[in-house]
Amino acid sequence: MKIVRYTIEYKQQWDTFLDGAKNGHFFFKREYIEYHSDRFTEHSLLIFNDKDKLISLLPANIYENVLYSHQGLTFGGFILDREIKTLQVLEMFELLYDYLKENTIVKMLYKAIPSIYHTMPSEEDRYALFRLNAKLIRRDISSTIALSSDFKYSKLRKRVIAKAKKEHLEILKSDNYQEFWTLLRELLSVEHQVEPVHALEEIEYLAEKFRENIKLYVVKKENKLVAGTVIYENRTIVHTQYLANSKEGKSIGALDILLDHLIAITYKDKHYFDFGISTENGGRYLNSGLISQKEGFGARGIVHDFYELEIV
Repeated sequence: MKIVRYTIEYKQQWDTFLDGAKNGHFFFKREYIEYHSDRFTEHSLLIFNDKDKLISLLPANIYENVLYSHQGLTFGGFILDREIKTLQVLEMFELLYDYLKENTIVKMLYKAIPSIYHTMPSEEDRYALFRLNAKLIRRDISSTIALSSDFKYSKLRKRVIAKAKKEHLEILKSDNYQEFWTLLRELLSVEHQVEPVHALEEIEYLAEKFRENIKLYVVKKENKLVAGTVIYENRTIVHTQYLANSKEGKSIGALDILLDHLIAITYKDKHYFDFGISTENGGRYLNSGLISQKEGFGARGIVHDFYELEIV
């Protein structure tokens, strides 16, 4: 088994491997990772077995002698071949540990891929981290609907959706990211004093590159935008990357009816519908109002785990 540091020569092999991995995601594709390459020092790794077959990828960057899996992604630990087994993963981590030590890297911060993104069981990495005495340093909670389960909306969500259906609202798939971004930026600025993670130019670029995965759905009333969401669609799961609801939209239930449409019709054949996290301050603070709204659609908790591995 050997570790190879990623270079452009491995781009096609990297992307091809992702398509068959048991815990892949479209945002591990090189064109997604590299859209913000100017912000990070790239240090992704490929793992080959003794027969020179690629068996794993690790999207990563390095900063001040610390390896991160990857700071530009929501999560992203080892991406694994479907045939890989526990003993091989343990060997991979031992190899990685030695590699980091040889390269004077003092620590690794590892963001495990949540289980809802696995197409088959894939938590061997967490066991390997435990064996190496890695510390769990952060845990966020995301709210996810298992679409094949007997999930139910709360009475409040049902009432809001019923009200919205009387408003003659139009639900559309859109390519007008500029219009949506204007609303999103305004809401984030007023409510949280922050900007979207992606600039408008970045999301437009990514949406063009990943047309099958990144989609914008909006709600209009008399041709005026009142709510919308940017969807990240990956294999068996759908994730609401951004949500926006104008003041008018809130008063008429625009976002609720949009989410109901996506859950009940557009994505009803997916396995999961994920709303994302409701935590702040490294997972220590739970926004109870936000998570209550998500759970009102029948979503329940999935954790995102972050580990710290000291290299001594």
